Amino acid sequence: MIEQPVSNYTPAVKLLNTNNDDCTFQYGKLPDNTIFEASSCWLQKRTKEFENTLHPAPRVQYVVTLKGKLKFTVTDGRSFVIEPGIIIVAADTKGVGHSWKMIDGEAWERLYIPVPDGNEKYFIPDLPGK
Repeated sequence: MIEQPVSNYTPAVKLLNTNNDDCTFQYGKLPDNTIFEASSCWLQKRTKEFENTLHPAPRVQYVVTLKGKLKFTVTDGRSFVIEPGIIIVAADTKGVGHSWKMIDGEAWERLYIPVPDGNEKYFIPDLPGK
């Protein structure tokens, strides 16, 4: 049996603001075993009031999806899919932000981990064309 190499990264998508406060995103990853400062975290299942509504992130935070599959859309119309195993680095704290909708399942169970500004620095963007 041939062993597959183990990745030392977790897939991630970073929501961020452009110079005019529009929202865009980057595909990338977070290194495993990185210790970052966080003062609190919480679980959330509530979705209806946020679904399909443009909003910026209320703070810089990691969003860990535990259950559900969602399509996120940013202000330029581009979109990406989030499901368990992909972390959102929400850093689009200005402007109109992003929207999302459920595309598989009936519940989005997630863990929010707010991080002090600058701790999103652990995000490593993919190289263009990847």
